[in-house]
Amino acid sequence: MKAKLGMSPIAWWNDDLPELSDDVSLEECLRQSRSAGFTGMEQGRRFPSNPQEMLPILRAADVTLCGGWFSGTLVDEELAANKDRILPMIELFKAVNAPCIVYGEVGRSIQGDRSKPLATKPRLSDDEMKAYGRKLTQFGEWCAEQGMPLSYHHHMAAVVETEPELDAFMKNSGEGIPLLLDAGHLAFAGGDVLRAIDNHHARINHVHVKDIRQAVVDGLDRSKQSFLDAVALGAFTVPGDGSLDFGAIVKRFADYGYEGWFVVEAEQDPRKAPPQKMAEVGYAELMRVMTAAGYTVETEGFPKG
Repeated sequence: MKAKLGMSPIAWWNDDLPELSDDVSLEECLRQSRSAGFTGMEQGRRFPSNPQEMLPILRAADVTLCGGWFSGTLVDEELAANKDRILPMIELFKAVNAPCIVYGEVGRSIQGDRSKPLATKPRLSDDEMKAYGRKLTQFGEWCAEQGMPLSYHHHMAAVVETEPELDAFMKNSGEGIPLLLDAGHLAFAGGDVLRAIDNHHARINHVHVKDIRQAVVDGLDRSKQSFLDAVALGAFTVPGDGSLDFGAIVKRFADYGYEGWFVVEAEQDPRKAPPQKMAEVGYAELMRVMTAAGYTVETEGFPKG
C-alpha cells in the first residue's frame, strides 16, 4: 500500500489568529516542510491563485499541492452561490493536479470567533441535518463532474463536530461527498477515532493526522473558552508530540486498504512550537507508524516528467 505525507501551512501562518504566525515566505515554508521529508503542502493564504505563478514555486520547492480549504456556506446559502465561489478554485486545483478540495462548513460556525465559547456551537435539528446532507451530496457530485472531488471536513465549533453529528451527516449524505477524517478534531470533540474509521472508511478520501494535547483539552472551560482560545493554549500538535496513538490509527486505515494523503495539520504558536522542528517530529513519527502498518511512503515531490 502506498501513502503520501503532506503538511498544512497553518503551522506557519494561522488565518484566524494572525498573532500565531511565523513571518516567513511561502518559499521558506515549503523549504522547511520539504527538508523535513514532506512531499505535499495544502494551500494557504500566501499561495498565488493562478497556476502560472503556483507551478514554478511548487516545482522549485519539489512539492505538490495536496489539498486546500474551501469555506462553504451550504448550511444557509444556496448551491449556486457556493458553485460560483468554488469554480476558480476547481480550475486552479485541476491545473496543478491537486487530489481534492477540502470542504469546511463555516455557515453558523463559531470556529473563527474568539468571543463565542465552545459550548455555544451550532446544532442542527434532524430535519436540518437531512436537508444539509442532501445539499452537500449534490454539491460534491457537481464538483466531481467539474473534475475535482471534495473532501468533507468535520470541525470543532461547526455544525458537524461530534461523532454522533458525523454519523448523522454520513447517514443523510451520499457517496457524492467523500469524507476527510481528522483525528485531532474528532478526539477533541470526544469521539472515538478508530470507531469512526470503522464506520466510515468506505468514503474517506483524505486524512488529517492532527494530534491533541489531552491535558489542554481536558482543562478547557467550554462554557467560557472558545475554539481559538484552545488553539492558543496548545490543544493541537503534530503526531509524536501529543496524546493520540497514531500507530493504532494508521494501522486501522491500512486494515481497510486506504491509500493516499496523510496531512499534518497542526495549528499552534510557532514561537513555542517552531514549525520546522514540529515538521521533523511529525514526519519521524509518521514514518515509524507507516512502516509498521505496511505502507510504502512515496518520496517523490513535484513530478520530474
